[in-house]
Amino acid sequence: MYRFLLLLTLGATFGLQSWRILFDNFSVQVIGLDGSHVGAIQSIREIPGFLALLVVYVTLILKEHRIASLSVVFLGIGVCATGWFPSFWGLALTTLAMSFGFHYFETVNQSLTLQYFDRATAPIVLGKLRSFGAATAIFASVLFFCAAPFLSFQGMYAISGIAICAVGIYSLLGDPTSGSAVPQHKKAIFRKRYWLFYFLTFMAGARRQIFVAFSVFLMVQRFHFSVQEIAVLFLFNNLVNYLISPLIGRAIVRFGEQRLLSLEYLSLIFIFIAYAFADSRVLVAVLYILDHIFFNFAMAIKTFFQKMADPRDIAPSMAAGFTINHIAAVVLPFIGGLLWVVDYRIPFLGGAVMAGVSLLAVQQIPAELRRCEPGSAAE
Repeated sequence: MYRFLLLLTLGATFGLQSWRILFDNFSVQVIGLDGSHVGAIQSIREIPGFLALLVVYVTLILKEHRIASLSVVFLGIGVCATGWFPSFWGLALTTLAMSFGFHYFETVNQSLTLQYFDRATAPIVLGKLRSFGAATAIFASVLFFCAAPFLSFQGMYAISGIAICAVGIYSLLGDPTSGSAVPQHKKAIFRKRYWLFYFLTFMAGARRQIFVAFSVFLMVQRFHFSVQEIAVLFLFNNLVNYLISPLIGRAIVRFGEQRLLSLEYLSLIFIFIAYAFADSRVLVAVLYILDHIFFNFAMAIKTFFQKMADPRDIAPSMAAGFTINHIAAVVLPFIGGLLWVVDYRIPFLGGAVMAGVSLLAVQQIPAELRRCEPGSAAE
């Protein structure tokens, strides 16, 4: 299962990085979009995440590992087609296709990881998968840095998409499952005792979308970063995350979820405020890297859930978590795009407020773990 998830993680990460590296320059230089257009497309990109709960019903027809493989194939198709539709609605359509593949893969990827690896191992596995994903993103950055002077956007998107499809199709040839996994509920499940997991997941999705939608757009529109400069930034960012992600997994095991998440949200308050008032190209690049480092701490939300959950609830709860994560994500980029037109600082200051609320919420983690111990009355 580890080898299977690793292969698909490499394919999915390469697909997402290909889309992200090229997206802002493609949007501005080829299509001529502004902040409101980009915000709308980023909202559209999150619709599949909002619909991730439907994965539970897909498992009535397909096994989770098959869904993972087919999702990566669909991701590749979306990336491949992007360059062929250079318009707002064309980009919206291909973004939707790419996003369905990525979000459905991530849903079952997290589910399978928590099912097949125990509490002491799961954080380390999550850290390793993120590390190898970062290595793949480094490869993507180098690839596009070298290819940008010679290939059109259409060519770069096409080559990336075909490679991703090949990975997904190859993974369909194997069966990584075993009888050791606990059978999962094949219906939507929401439990009152999981409220903190739901809330932290919602807030993580809300504040994350501010960063995803507008950080690179800020660099391209206000600081005039080129495709090659964005590729170099992604290269350094992923090199740092390749080295640090496994350490974060071990830190979760050693120090616990509350401490790691508290450090994340406290740091993000200052990072978002700095984004709002930055006037240096170097500073915004450093902030981008720091944000990604702390974003990796979010795996602690999943391991916190694993500690308190009924093992049979993992698959439907990961799907429910993805949907909750994207409730705000569907709306916020669009609203943020409109606020950007008023003042580009407003979305980033909003992200700082969200990080502060999350910091207060994670202080409840020890109490919730005690309530969900065997023999407690919580349900």
